Amino acid sequence: MSQDEDLALFKAMMGDVKPLQNDTAQHTKKHQTTSAQLARREAAVCLHEDSIDALSLDHAPELKPNDIIEFKKDGVQDGVYKKLRLGKYPIQAKLNINQKPLRIARQEMVHFFKQCLELDIRTVIIVHGKGRDLDKPCLHKSFIAQWLSQINEVQCAHSTQPHHGGTGAVYVLLRKSAEKKLETKERHQKRLG
Repeated sequence: MSQDEDLALFKAMMGDVKPLQNDTAQHTKKHQTTSAQLARREAAVCLHEDSIDALSLDHAPELKPNDIIEFKKDGVQDGVYKKLRLGKYPIQAKLNINQKPLRIARQEMVHFFKQCLELDIRTVIIVHGKGRDLDKPCLHKSFIAQWLSQINEVQCAHSTQPHHGGTGAVYVLLRKSAEKKLETKERHQKRLG
């Protein structure tokens, strides 16, 4: 069949079809950003900026030594968070800021995260300690929990399993680099076929 015959057959089959005059589809579903999401976006600190001072040393919600740190950003899959919480990801780096002054602990943590991102390290542990008195709030732990929730590159965090320090340390999952995202996408495309 030639191209002209094919076109003639198509026109014959479509002869009684009339084009729509207007599109009456209504797109009613709009994404609603909650006030909590807006507040988190405003409070977020990007590690690529020199905004370490945005991580406050003034006040943090008090946590006791045995309280669990748990934090997950929107978009993090529940399975990923569960695997982190259970300590099933290989630990790629560790930072111990136990008993260091808060200002130094903050600087070391930000510097540590910047290095991890440069080296494509995603799963880390931060050892913050629990303090000596189980009835008093734990200063380092309280500030670490607050800072982690404010840093854009931190995807989720959870207090570690007992063999990694229990409530005296925290697992942290950092954002994937652009190269790692592309690598994952390519791997999934090969698998799909």
